[in-house]
Amino acid sequence: MYRIGTGFDVHAFKPGKKIVLCGIEIPFDKSLAGHSDADVALHSLTDAILGALALGDIGLHFPDTDTKWKEADSIIFLSWSLERAKQMNFKLTNIDLTIICEKPKINSYRKQLIFNLSKICALEDNKINVKATTTERLGFTGREEGIASMCSVLLHEFI
Repeated sequence: MYRIGTGFDVHAFKPGKKIVLCGIEIPFDKSLAGHSDADVALHSLTDAILGALALGDIGLHFPDTDTKWKEADSIIFLSWSLERAKQMNFKLTNIDLTIICEKPKINSYRKQLIFNLSKICALEDNKINVKATTTERLGFTGREEGIASMCSVLLHEFI
């Protein structure tokens, strides 16, 4: 049996000196605002896995109203969702992740992002795709007010 999941997340910029994407710190003249570390990429990936498992979304399991998750490393959320998959006899097959922003330019970090996802997810890097796009200066990402991320995953059942 196979299951497909999709995830989407958005975070606004705030003053700062770096952003975190896929668990990697990227130097930038802004940061992302959020209750946790605001790793928009890992949040969309976590939601995609939870969606494939029919387990709701990241906010259901890690609500921003709970101070326990204040400034939490988003790898915690992703690892938790991967553990749920394992408990339900599912394994991650592949990841297709898109990061949407005008700046910073993501492609120069692409190999690092894939390598880190490979490590976190115990998945070969040839089964992980990270791509970046802009919105041609339209909307909140085009105005450089924040970053969006969307992700699709395929899980397969093992016995």
